[in-house]
Amino acid sequence: MKCIMGLDPGISGAVAFYFPDQRAGISVYDVPVVGKEINASALHDLIKQYAPDLAVVEIVHAMPRQGVSSSFNFGVSYGIAKGVIGALHIPVVFVTPGKWKKYFSLTSDKEKSRALAISTWPFSDHFRRKKDDGRAEAALLALYGAQTKK
Repeated sequence: MKCIMGLDPGISGAVAFYFPDQRAGISVYDVPVVGKEINASALHDLIKQYAPDLAVVEIVHAMPRQGVSSSFNFGVSYGIAKGVIGALHIPVVFVTPGKWKKYFSLTSDKEKSRALAISTWPFSDHFRRKKDDGRAEAALLALYGAQTKK
């Protein structure tokens, strides 16, 4: 596969494009947002530009103690992302956080995900800030796809 996309869905999520044959082959973007929703058109254009061979998307669900409005908005974002990927006819794999994190021996500590992304792609600036954990997780989802879906 030439390009694998990883998606950490939600309006604070990220999308990563991993190129397994390139040493520093990772491009990462925050999910494009307009107002309080994913910008479906901008996400479409971004994904289409990279034309990934596979998308790996983290399965999301409502979180305990998360408000009804927040849960609804999160579900809308997830649905928009799934719709855009489907409209582009990209094969997709949905994976639970527990499964892909177990594969990398990670926990729910997002800082550990960021540290692994930094060590995996030391030449990248995408993960330097503490708030870049979503970017790191999107990149690791793409790496998971590269290593498990050959």
